[in-house]
Amino acid sequence: MDSTHRGPEVFGHDNDGYGEDTGRRRSRDPLTEFGQQSPQPARVVQLFPGDFLLTVNPVDGSEVELCPPGEQPATPVRRTPAERTDRERAAAPPVPPGPPSPQLPLLERAEERERLVRLLARGRSVRLTGPAGSGRTALLKAVAADCADLAPDGVVRLSGHKRTATDLLYGLYEAVFDAPLLRPDRAALLEKVRGIGAVVVLDDLEFGGAALEELLDATPECAFLLAATPDVAAPTADSHLEEVFLAGLGRSASVDLLEQVVERSLTEDEANWAGDLWFESEGLPLRFVQAGALLRQRDMLRTDPTAYDEHGYIDGRTADDSFDAFGQDADGHDVALPSLGEGAAPAALLASRLSEPARDTLHFAVALGGEVPHQAHLPALVGDTHADAALGELAGCGLLSPAGSRYRLAAGVLAQLAAAGYGEDAADRARTAAQHYAWWSGHPSVTPARAVAEADAIIAAMTQLVPGDGAGQTSAAVLLARSAAPAFAAGLHWGGWEKALRLGQEAARIAGEVAEEAYFHHELGVLALCTGNLDRARAELEASIGMRGALADKSGAVAGRRALALVADRSGGQVSGGRPSGEEVPAARYEESPRLPVVIPVSGPKAAPRTSEDETALISRVAPPAGTGASGGRRAALLGGSRRNLVAAGAGVALVAVLGTVVTLGMTSSSDARDGGAVTTEQPADEGDGDSGLPADEPTDASTPGKASSSGSPSSPGPSGSRSTPSGSGAPSTGSTGPSDSPSSSGRPSTGRPSTPGTPTKSPTKSPTKPPSGTPTPSPTPTPTDSPSPTETEPGPTTPDTSVSASGPSATTSESGTTAEPTVA
Repeated sequence: MDSTHRGPEVFGHDNDGYGEDTGRRRSRDPLTEFGQQSPQPARVVQLFPGDFLLTVNPVDGSEVELCPPGEQPATPVRRTPAERTDRERAAAPPVPPGPPSPQLPLLERAEERERLVRLLARGRSVRLTGPAGSGRTALLKAVAADCADLAPDGVVRLSGHKRTATDLLYGLYEAVFDAPLLRPDRAALLEKVRGIGAVVVLDDLEFGGAALEELLDATPECAFLLAATPDVAAPTADSHLEEVFLAGLGRSASVDLLEQVVERSLTEDEANWAGDLWFESEGLPLRFVQAGALLRQRDMLRTDPTAYDEHGYIDGRTADDSFDAFGQDADGHDVALPSLGEGAAPAALLASRLSEPARDTLHFAVALGGEVPHQAHLPALVGDTHADAALGELAGCGLLSPAGSRYRLAAGVLAQLAAAGYGEDAADRARTAAQHYAWWSGHPSVTPARAVAEADAIIAAMTQLVPGDGAGQTSAAVLLARSAAPAFAAGLHWGGWEKALRLGQEAARIAGEVAEEAYFHHELGVLALCTGNLDRARAELEASIGMRGALADKSGAVAGRRALALVADRSGGQVSGGRPSGEEVPAARYEESPRLPVVIPVSGPKAAPRTSEDETALISRVAPPAGTGASGGRRAALLGGSRRNLVAAGAGVALVAVLGTVVTLGMTSSSDARDGGAVTTEQPADEGDGDSGLPADEPTDASTPGKASSSGSPSSPGPSGSRSTPSGSGAPSTGSTGPSDSPSSSGRPSTGRPSTPGTPTKSPTKSPTKPPSGTPTPSPTPTPTDSPSPTETEPGPTTPDTSVSASGPSATTSESGTTAEPTVA
């Protein structure tokens, strides 16, 4: 109860609603009329990667499209010096709560400090190499302060912990340019960073060789100060980096550092112990910071322990237990010095003297692979409202080191704690952290920048759960990746976005969650499309579309097809399998056995060879059986192209129609000839010009009486519907059929004679010689009994593959009657 504003419970009333601000929104939305709580709004963010518009939707998946005109983001502008200072202050690790730690001096580093500043002032890049715990971070901080006014863009401090060369290029771009929600493509990024002139201080570098040369070549106007351990790959042989090696401190400097940490002078026993520790640790400053923490704890235990209980230093443990752990003397006021082994590896001993929340924090740090959660998450993880003070205890003991905007376990501490048994419950701790981060990162009130700041711990939690050895581990990893991946994408931390998606996809595959696996495949495809990796984008999107199709997820499949269309557009209009982008992709894909060509035997002149311009051919031809005439040597053409199925279907329909027509006409003609009726059979194939008509038939035996002749002259229907042949005219009349394109069996063209009243029909006279193709044949000499109509024999036209010849009856008409007989083809 507040002593100033006393509540109504003092006066015997309940406290329902007391202290609530009616104008402030409640923490929980009221229930709807259906009895369900209203859902939280989804955090949808629109980004501009390159010339795309990316809509990050954590519910249905990201959607990518070309940026519409008029919606392009503003041009990036350079930050002012004040803005760079504010950004650097915000990116620094938070100050741990609790008593302030002593500010340690930089001992025996003056020579290295002056050399680094001199090289950077001349525009040279330097690689500072030293063992873990040698004080590289403290030296970089001092050099960065000395170089603040050397470059036009100032000093940019970056962390290379778990970062690639591409991540560092984007980090440099964001530190110099103010461009919210804009992520340039590779070409635009290189163009921007090429003009940056800054001193780049990069700590915890984890790569070398060609990747390091790529980083240096992309920023020719920058001077780099790189800090790395000896186990990191060295630069290439032709690199222009200057090498500076950082060794440990001397014995006197190590003792001075130990006194600075303890804040008093050392006794003779402590000085001898510090000398042995210097020889064992090779003068690493980190070891003496931790040794100073051991001496401070020893001093606390040598005094009255009840005073420290009052301030909470040894909360949860009795004084006797603390003294027994350090070897209490008979008088009860002296504690022995740690052994040399405990001084060289003091993590377990330091942790045993910390509070319970601090030890729980170390358990979580070991479970997360050395990543320490932010102090704001410790109360929820540990279960203690004052657990945020544990970060100050750990930092004061030298168990933590800064890494970018966060803290992680110092060098060697992870191995020491794991050997002491702090990793036995790592799986349970990692699952607890994953469940907490899944709720936290998916909450709408959490900004993408806050989620990006905790990216390393989130990814570490997923990494511990992905093998799926324990019950529910993979499901927790899927839930965490599903919540954190959109936040990383919206925060432009695409390196963490890709890691979260791949871990989530693997966890979903192990857990058998097909819908979530399809989501991760879709997001990986969108990410690959935005970064220009089209082959990977195509593979991921096709996998996602297939899975969502099996799950009947129509909206997800449509989003995948849209992204796949952009991939096809960027890859030159080709999708998988070589199909053009404009052609409709069938819904179901299956393996189809090769089809045989559809062929129809055709009699008539040999067709001209097909050219590449002939696109109307639907039916190919093959040689007919022996004895069918001069067209027996015709070969079949294979069907090909992307319309093979359409061609086969059309060919089947045409074949049925043609054969049905031939059979019907043949049966009708045969019955009429037997009955002797005067029936006229008309079979015009094409009423256009003669080049597209059916080839005319010719008699097999010209000397056989009673057979109708096949005339090359056109005929016109008479008044009674029968055909009448005009005399003396070689021009076709209305409704006439085309000229014959089929030669006689002897290879010579036939000349037809019209029938006159009272004169029997005569067979055509065969020409003694075969005229050359394309020349007109003179008509025979007229006689008193015959009035031949002049005809002009044309060579057989090149019939397209769609034409089919059919033998039909040939009719001659006279004034006294009409005689129709079938012609033998």
